[in-house]
Amino acid sequence: METYRVLWKRSARQDLKKISLQYIPSIMKAIELLEENPLPPGCRKLVTTERFYRIRIGDYRVTYEMNPKKREVTIYYIKHRREAYRKL
Repeated sequence: METYRVLWKRSARQDLKKISLQYIPSIMKAIELLEENPLPPGCRKLVTTERFYRIRIGDYRVTYEMNPKKREVTIYYIKHRREAYRKL
């Protein structure tokens, strides 16, 4: 099975800098696993979009877009759950 390439948006990199160091290894591990399986168990498709999904890692949510034609996963946001569902 071919792997997906993981791309990072600037917003996701900035979000990662704000997260406590104790949570970063588990978040990074979950994101690395998206290379092998972009739709892991427990992922949720966002209702208002066609290709956006989110995964839960403890109290954090990773929002990403999957593009099966290009075999890419683009990470958009990494937010604490209390912030992840707020409207912008």
